[in-house]
This record gives sequence, C-alpha cells and structure tokens, in this order.
Amino acid sequence: MLRLLILAIIATAGFLVLALLTDTRMRDAGNLSSLAPGNGIYLIVGSDSRENLPPDLGDVFGDFSGARADVIILAQVGDGRRQLLSLPRDLRVEVPGNGVNRINAAYAIGGPELMVETVALATGIRPNHYLEIEFGGFAAIVDALGGIELHFPYAARDAKSGLGVEAGTHNVNGATALAYARSRSYEEFVDGEWVGQGGGDITRTSRQREVLLAIMQKASSPSGLLRTPLLLNAVGSHLAVDSSVNVFTLLRTGLQMRMAGVTDSVSLPVHGAEEGGVSYVVRTEPDATVVLDAFTSRQPLTSE
Repeated sequence: MLRLLILAIIATAGFLVLALLTDTRMRDAGNLSSLAPGNGIYLIVGSDSRENLPPDLGDVFGDFSGARADVIILAQVGDGRRQLLSLPRDLRVEVPGNGVNRINAAYAIGGPELMVETVALATGIRPNHYLEIEFGGFAAIVDALGGIELHFPYAARDAKSGLGVEAGTHNVNGATALAYARSRSYEEFVDGEWVGQGGGDITRTSRQREVLLAIMQKASSPSGLLRTPLLLNAVGSHLAVDSSVNVFTLLRTGLQMRMAGVTDSVSLPVHGAEEGGVSYVVRTEPDATVVLDAFTSRQPLTSE
C-alpha cells in the first residue's frame, strides 16, 4: 500500500509538471453565465458529434451532421461520497425561450449555455462546471489510459453499436467501451440463447455511468497517472470545458472521486408518456423529487 501511495505521489507530480510544460489546453466551451459560481457540481454532456470520430468507428456509428446531447450526467463528490445522476435524453422539459421539448434538444438549439440553463430549470440543480466530450474523444481517452476494466456476467452483443464480448472481466479498448455505453439493443447469452435486456434509456444510462466511473478510477490510479502524456494529448484534443475548468481542476476532482468511499449512481426516475404524437419520458413522482433533493444535500440517492 505504501509503495502504491509513493507511486501515486510521484505520478501526480509528473502530471502537474507535464501539464505545465505542454501547456495543455482543452477546447473552450466559453464563460457560461448560466453556471453557478463555486466548485462541486459538474454537468457532463456526451455529444454524438461525428466530427472527430476515428475512421475505424465511422462504419458503426454512421455519418450524421450536427451534434446532440446523447449523454447528460450531473456529477459531484463530497463528504466521502461520489454521486452520478443521469438525466434521460428524452426527458420532457421546458427549454427556456423554446417551449416544451426533449432535454437533449436544448444542446442542439443553443449549445452549452442553453443546455446548462435547461438542466437547472428542469432539476432545480444549477451546475458549477461544464464538461463535454464527443464520440471520438471518449474512445481516445479510454485508449490513452490503456483501456478500462468492465465486468460482463454473460457474453454480450449489440449488432447496431458493434459490441461483442465474452463473459468475464475485461480490459476493454475505446471502441468497445463506446459500443457498450451506446448500446440500445443490448443482448446477453443466457442459458444457451441470446436474450434482449430491454430497459431502454434507463439501462443505457446505467452503462454510461459505469463506464464513466471506470474512466475516473483508471485516470486517477497510479498506472493511469503514469500514462499522463498520452492522456493529456487526448484530453486536449477532445474535451470542451467552461472557462473555470483546467487540467488541475480535473485532476483534483478525479483524485477526490477515487478517494471517496461511497458511490451513488442512479438515473432520474421516469416513465414513458406521449404528447401531441411525440414520445417523451416524464418524471415519476415523488421518487424524482426525492432523488433530486438527496443529490442537492449530498445524501444517499435512491437505488434504481
């Protein structure tokens, strides 16, 4: 244990020196006035932009113009507890100045600024920081870390996302991690046959949080910190953040996440609904309010 601690300290020092020497700069999401001052709550957005998608992933994820918010997660760490709260992308919300829509439409309409404002209005939680990554960057960061560890109780596949893994615990590369997080037609090989797992966006957001936690764990581990040069290159190329965030902010948050003893990882409780011929998910009450209040006060979140 002492050896690992010493290694972590040395690696962390190396990270800081390299960051200063390379002057790593992440893409600028701007000085977002809709963010609340202070530290603590991140709004993490996964964009489905194909702009920086590696050629080997293009055939799987297609070629679409523009970008939408495919992943929306509120994250914080404090009082020995790390918390991830997913907001389903089809959540019915009021988009300020644009009427009722799915929450992910806010990003397409008004970018990060409107996305933050919409999340704040829909949840009562105003983030302090904004972090955005697109498909290509997600895969690049996982590869820069040398892969992440995921456990599969059964062999799993999804022909649409390109997922195909055997049962067991695997160190997966960026393409596989992305296929797992993006899977909409997830199947497991149970008792000699392929069985669809269903669950829609709720089970999908659970996989996304699982992958995000694995990335945080690996990035702040001694082995992850030793891969700093590769990670800095991937982060600088693919991550967009608001003006309050830099590599040191992310390092501090990552280390706090790693040291936290308890993990709460849930999706906002919702159920399906239709309005005007449009399908949404809407908050299930009182469960949704209980979860949001617990996140605000850093209390245990209700399990899914």
